[in-house]
Amino acid sequence: MTKRDSVLTPELVKILKIFILSSLGLVLALSFFNEYRANNSGEDRTFRVNDSNRLYFLNVRAIHYDREIRRDAGMTLYRNGKRTQSDSSPTLDLVILLNSGKENAYIYFELKNAEWPIRISAKTAKKTQVFDFSNGNNADHYSMLEKLKPAILENAEFELISEGKTFPIWSKEMEKEAVKTVLEDYFRLLNQTN
Repeated sequence: MTKRDSVLTPELVKILKIFILSSLGLVLALSFFNEYRANNSGEDRTFRVNDSNRLYFLNVRAIHYDREIRRDAGMTLYRNGKRTQSDSSPTLDLVILLNSGKENAYIYFELKNAEWPIRISAKTAKKTQVFDFSNGNNADHYSMLEKLKPAILENAEFELISEGKTFPIWSKEMEKEAVKTVLEDYFRLLNQTN
């Protein structure tokens, strides 16, 4: 009888060891970069609020806001307590909408004593910009806030243009601080503090 050749030759064993060890090393190295994985869920995480940021806002920052619970929408509205309130002059308030059921936070531009669409003029020392805005969905309001953010941080002078008339908004120092506070608190809720 002839002797059978062994399948696991010393060379094959060496190749298997190299392959197995390199595979385990690659898996271990990639496990450190887990947060960079693809989001294939199809879910929009733009407005997602994590628990620690929500608790910080509710326990520390919410005392500076007037709160309105809207059970019909399942949301709580937070308006800064230092905002200007007028019965006749047009105002534009930034409102944080917190939806605890979906763990989302939205921003809303609340227009009073005027009609949509509006234009917002932002004048800084360097330039003047005019933004057209009509009441839209959550993404539209978020996009407008992103556009206004640099001007807000530069202490720009803002004007609300509605139906051909111009009205100053966020002009007093207290109002500017209120808008900056809402801006900071909202982006902290979304974990976008940079």
